[in-house]
Amino acid sequence: MNHLIEAKRRLRQEIRELKRAQDDAVLSHRSTVLCQRMLSHPRVASARVVLAYHSLSDEVDTHALLDRLWCVGKEVLLPQVTGAASMVLRKYEGKDSLREGAYGIMEPIGPLFTAYDSIDVALIPGMAFDAGGCRLGRGKGYYDRLLPLMPRTYKIGICHAFQFVASVPHECHDITMDEVQRA
Repeated sequence: MNHLIEAKRRLRQEIRELKRAQDDAVLSHRSTVLCQRMLSHPRVASARVVLAYHSLSDEVDTHALLDRLWCVGKEVLLPQVTGAASMVLRKYEGKDSLREGAYGIMEPIGPLFTAYDSIDVALIPGMAFDAGGCRLGRGKGYYDRLLPLMPRTYKIGICHAFQFVASVPHECHDITMDEVQRA
């Protein structure tokens, strides 16, 4: 187990170093292209309820995507960190429905959402992904605890190309993505 934890730590550090080497303008453009592609993705286009995320500066920028999904009538959900080991889902109701929360993440203040079985598709961030859908998060386990609540939801990992690696070290409790889309 110790070996696995160390492998995850090393991969996170490697991805952070790769991120620092990237051109912000190029990443921004690629984020825009990926988010436009996600709007026409068959699973997203047909979804009524979409779980997404309000991106941090080192993630694929989803800010415009959230507004677009919301404007076309999708019920958009975002996570809100509620403690050291937990997060809940809240409805996104536009840019004005966000407040800065844990870790400097903009989080929704909309109504609480608990009908996990009705989530059609989830767009999930990560530090790294591989072709098998394995995901490396930031190490806090938030998504590891949230995703089992929605076993029927189609899960799409979202990342920059440099975050797509040959192999992600994973454990039995790690939830794999149904597919990975990269910018």
